[in-house]
Amino acid sequence: MTTEATNPMDAPGRTIVKGSGRGEVVSLLLLLLLLALPMVESGLPASWGTGSQLEAQEHPGSLEELLGLAGVEPRELGLEEALRLALDRNRELREARLAVEEADGQVTEAWSNVYPRIEVSGALTRNISPPVSFLPEIFFNPDGDPDELVPVAFGRDNQWSSTISLEQPIFEARAFIGVGAAARYRALQDEQLRGRVHQVATRVRGAYYELLLAEEQARLIERSVDRVVESLQETRALNRAGMASDYDVLRLEVELANLTPELRRAANTALRVERELVTELDLPEGTRLTVQGALARMELEDPAANIPANRALLELTGIELPEADDHEAVDELHRRARVSSSTIQQAGLNEELRRAELRVEQAEFLPRVALFGDYSVQAQQDGGLDFFGTSRQRGYGRMVGIRVSVPVFTGFQRSARTDQRRSALRTAQLQTEVATDRLRDDLKTVLEEADEARYRARAQRLAVGQATRGYQMASAEYREGTASQLELTDAEVALRQSEFNYAEAVFDYLQARARLDELVGAVPLPGGW
Repeated sequence: MTTEATNPMDAPGRTIVKGSGRGEVVSLLLLLLLLALPMVESGLPASWGTGSQLEAQEHPGSLEELLGLAGVEPRELGLEEALRLALDRNRELREARLAVEEADGQVTEAWSNVYPRIEVSGALTRNISPPVSFLPEIFFNPDGDPDELVPVAFGRDNQWSSTISLEQPIFEARAFIGVGAAARYRALQDEQLRGRVHQVATRVRGAYYELLLAEEQARLIERSVDRVVESLQETRALNRAGMASDYDVLRLEVELANLTPELRRAANTALRVERELVTELDLPEGTRLTVQGALARMELEDPAANIPANRALLELTGIELPEADDHEAVDELHRRARVSSSTIQQAGLNEELRRAELRVEQAEFLPRVALFGDYSVQAQQDGGLDFFGTSRQRGYGRMVGIRVSVPVFTGFQRSARTDQRRSALRTAQLQTEVATDRLRDDLKTVLEEADEARYRARAQRLAVGQATRGYQMASAEYREGTASQLELTDAEVALRQSEFNYAEAVFDYLQARARLDELVGAVPLPGGW
């Protein structure tokens, strides 16, 4: 008697024949394989032979060996610690902090145009030959010839002078407006530093998740290799007992040969991402890392049911994720982002800075008013050097005044600069509008991606359960001789693919959350930041 049962892992309508009929089919297949085996072997390379050559297939090695971790003690690193290391050591952030220090210097420089300017000068002149002027002789002798000139030496061998000058701007619009422009530049640098912090933190989160995914893929492939090796060993034993064909062994050999480079490729991907994360954290070259968490075991629907490492990953988020179709929540999120997004804040501060620069250039048309004063001491003496000589050889000068200067014509320079600043302001305004529109679009896109990843993870979680059950059923039936090796291989591939698809969905969800935090300007930072 024959019975038919539908395998849940097979395509709709696919039927598995069980019972006595199954044995007849197996016997017929074995007979056909035995008849075709000489022809198949004659057309295959020598390395694809059967028997002892199949048994010579080697295990590709463990994942730990491929990752170069055998005998190495890697550094265990959590996401929060990774963020703290990046924010403390990242070279981009150090560059941004130096830009802030430079902005501080520019603010101080701008204030210097408002403060009084005091200058002290002094000079000593040694007259090798004192300068001579010619005066009419009548100046010295009333009876002298008016046309006769007499040389007269002015000055002594040594001439001393010292002056203290003071100038205090009273009204200089360019200086006063420049102080405000410098303060806006300082604020822009502060905001750029905050934006850099958010970018670095988001990149570190992304690299951390990517390393988790790469290691997860490598582990899944390694488990597949282990399952194929185990099936290969069982099939070889069955083959020696005459209960499995050489083709079954050959197929598993081929499957193992296909998985081996995949495992090595996955290991190389994990090593590449690890190196990128090490560089991002500015750790010594060659540092090996072990990240905490398991994407394939993460529960998105019930965060409390996760292992501690996965809970830490889910808790390190900035904002609650609204539903993409909840328009009111999305609008509220957009309003919040316009206030806290670093990109929007930078665009707004840049616009204010360009407006202040325009005012600075327009101030060039206004008069300048300044108070000034001088105090000077002069002395002359003959012979050896005697500092400023005696009181009869010294003279003093004191003066104060107010200076008003009105620029009249500078060759259209001021008008040209004003037009340049006005164009720069319009460009900044356009950039602000573009950044605002792009923020709205990016928010919608990220929310849609996060929702799609969450729904995909939910579906893939069910698929993993079904694939696991299907693989268990196929393994049991294969051992009983009621399922073919092809069905077992298909079940193993489906299980591996569904597990990776779930891990990838979780990865996409976490990446979307990280991007959303950066867009809104609510990037979670470790304590002290």
